[in-house]
Amino acid sequence: MSDCCSSHCQEKSKPLKQDCPLCKHQSLPVTLKTMLHHIIKVWDYSFDDKHYYFCCEAGCDVVYFSDDGSVINKKKVRTQIGIKEKSEDVLICYCFGVSKVEACSNKTAKEFVIKQTKESICSCDTANPSGRCCLKDFPKLL
Repeated sequence: MSDCCSSHCQEKSKPLKQDCPLCKHQSLPVTLKTMLHHIIKVWDYSFDDKHYYFCCEAGCDVVYFSDDGSVINKKKVRTQIGIKEKSEDVLICYCFGVSKVEACSNKTAKEFVIKQTKESICSCDTANPSGRCCLKDFPKLL
């Protein structure tokens, strides 16, 4: 029987976290599909068989990076990254257009997003630049 945990198999598997080359913050993987929805002039890039990550550190200019150290910074994405911006008008829920200020001032906004998420009527995997559920950003603000 083949051992799936052999070193060859581990080399091909995506690490769960990777340090951002700029800020060294441990970052989670992101799919190529998510990145393709947010990068400006995505056709100008060559995406090969690399692993990609989203840096969620607020003070870091890097949005996406690969395991080879290449980076895509905030200027190269068409989406404002809510967790990286100080403005209250930036989105924290990309699926339903909920801004930071709306989330803090209107508790029904969060309730609405929770309900839609439970019913699988959200698009966080592509709409959110991190590729993760937008709800995780709500508690930080409330």
